[in-house]
Amino acid sequence: MAAAAAEGAAATALRAVLGRAAKAAERSGRAAEAVRVVAVGKTKPVSMVRELYDAGHRCFGENYVQEFVTKAPQLPEDIRWHFIGHLQSNKVKSLLAAVPNLHMVEGVDNVKIANHLDRAVSSLGRDPLKVLVQVNTSGEESKSGIDPSRCVELAKHVKLACPHLIFSGLMTIGMKDYSSTPENFKALVNCKLEVCKAIDMPAEQFELSMGMSGDFEQAIEMGSTSVRIGSTIFGPREYPNKKN
Repeated sequence: MAAAAAEGAAATALRAVLGRAAKAAERSGRAAEAVRVVAVGKTKPVSMVRELYDAGHRCFGENYVQEFVTKAPQLPEDIRWHFIGHLQSNKVKSLLAAVPNLHMVEGVDNVKIANHLDRAVSSLGRDPLKVLVQVNTSGEESKSGIDPSRCVELAKHVKLACPHLIFSGLMTIGMKDYSSTPENFKALVNCKLEVCKAIDMPAEQFELSMGMSGDFEQAIEMGSTSVRIGSTIFGPREYPNKKN
């Protein structure tokens, strides 16, 4: 009963998030359809993802490869999956093989992982894969992501040297306390301007993935095209090995 109630609550929460995202898009002078809401279900059961799928949602994200490759095959093939965060090169092939409907990797933060992804897509005979370069806009050592001063260099590498990848834009993960949220978002917008100029990419084709549960409306108002929402939709994370 409790699980069923949680799933029903997730669908209700998703509707509320989609409404808030649409209003934020309108405030930024864009249509609601210009902003993607990726529902991030890490640590949550397949049944909860299925509940949102049945409610009409199709964009979902996961952070952990092991969990991802177990969950995705149990769910419909028309889901557009996003892998979010740092991806280890030794897990690239298993991820791509297990999730044929992987829509995008949000987290290419060095040349090595870009090259691994490019080779894996080619060897599996997949269609070219969309990727976002992850930028460490907060300067925290604990965060993955390339330094803003090097994002043009990595974007150029993906676009020019990785024929099986589609460079689609940039992503960032801001600070947890949201104290520097505007600065993080401004930094990513500045990186976008530099990259667009350097690789001659139209701004309207450029994706900016920024904003999570605590700051997604502000992110949209500052130009985000994709927000990653977990706990606001699914409820608090459940880490089985974490002691209370």
